Amino acid sequence: MIGETDSLLGADWEFWLSIATIFVLLLLSAFFSGSETALTAVNRPRMHHLARKGDRRAHVVRRLSERKEDLLGALLLGNNLVNILAASIATNALIKLFGEAGVAYATLGMTLLVLIFAEVAPKTFAINNPDRAALAVAPLVRFIVGLLAPISRSVQWVVNCVLRVFNSGSIANSNSVETLEERQQALRGAIDLHHGDEESQSERQMLHSILELAELEVGEAMTHRSKVVMVDGGRPAEEIVNQVLTSPYTRIPVWQGSPENIIGVLHAKALLRAVQAAEGSPAGIQIDKVASPPWFVPESTTLLDQLQEFRRRREHFALVVDEYGAFMGVATLEDILEEIVGDIADEHDLPLAGVRRQPDGSYMVPGTTHIRDLNREFDWNLPDDDATTLAGLIMHEARMLPDAGQTFEFHRYRFRILRRSRNQISQIRVTPPQRRQAN
Repeated sequence: MIGETDSLLGADWEFWLSIATIFVLLLLSAFFSGSETALTAVNRPRMHHLARKGDRRAHVVRRLSERKEDLLGALLLGNNLVNILAASIATNALIKLFGEAGVAYATLGMTLLVLIFAEVAPKTFAINNPDRAALAVAPLVRFIVGLLAPISRSVQWVVNCVLRVFNSGSIANSNSVETLEERQQALRGAIDLHHGDEESQSERQMLHSILELAELEVGEAMTHRSKVVMVDGGRPAEEIVNQVLTSPYTRIPVWQGSPENIIGVLHAKALLRAVQAAEGSPAGIQIDKVASPPWFVPESTTLLDQLQEFRRRREHFALVVDEYGAFMGVATLEDILEEIVGDIADEHDLPLAGVRRQPDGSYMVPGTTHIRDLNREFDWNLPDDDATTLAGLIMHEARMLPDAGQTFEFHRYRFRILRRSRNQISQIRVTPPQRRQAN
């Protein structure tokens, strides 16, 4: 009788020990699952910022993210070990209680327990709180990765050998180095996901514009030669001084003989100093001596390169030429900054001519208006890959020089040519898609 009692007590003790062990193993499984999700979904820019401020745990998270293969290998290895061990213990315990039916009970019970408490629950918490969870588990995970890294690397080596047998290549080789273009695409995606008020929308546009500086060329942002104010260096000095004083610009190209022959750039301050030195009489001023040497740049230069050149040379003004050396226009530091932040107007700027909203929702737009300015101002999505101005886009799409009165529909926008001056489209009525749908 005493022997049977001891046997029952021993069985009860083994059963409850198995339950306690399974409970601990489920906790470990939840830790591995949640850590994997948190460390893969963590906000890397925020961790970088915290690490620079001296947060040690953030530094550990960064180091673990850089060793992604070792991290995932160690966590998967640990997770599978504890899950398999928990299932084995549960099967053994339930077989002793229910016989062969215990296998079915153990399979069903452990599947539910692992799915709910070791997979879904910890991963749901980690995906909703990735940064907080990653910072909390990082020190312990670093220890586990260091402990299990040799085993996980051995497993990885075996996997690569198996894949080579089937001519599939190795996993290590399949993870190609992230290119600059891929990083920019990831940044654009992250920017697009940032929703908010009107101020946030403006910030998104500026961030997009910064990423596009390396793709845009100077020719797309310059002021065309038809709009450039220039002075004839062969004219009397008094006349040139009057032209500079009445101009809204402080830097003016100077030509001699022909507008193509630019001999320098006249700065208003330098001219005023020369007038002051001449005791207020500009008659004896030599304009070519006052003007600074011209700086010519190719129109194919990217805006990012040009911005860096402006900073390196400490210049704000450049003359743009095409591949044949013909003068195309001028590029300024302000032009590049406006590509990022939008139009920068000051008390000397001329107003933007012609862009007027009509009562019916359409817009009167000059043909020389830049497409990027329209997209930024009205949140349009007209393509600017093949043309810089609105008139250029219409001619590119129509494959012809349209006459006044013709109407075209491209990219869901309607364009009606209102006026044409010689070979230049001067005035266009644009009806955006939203207004067309309303009609």
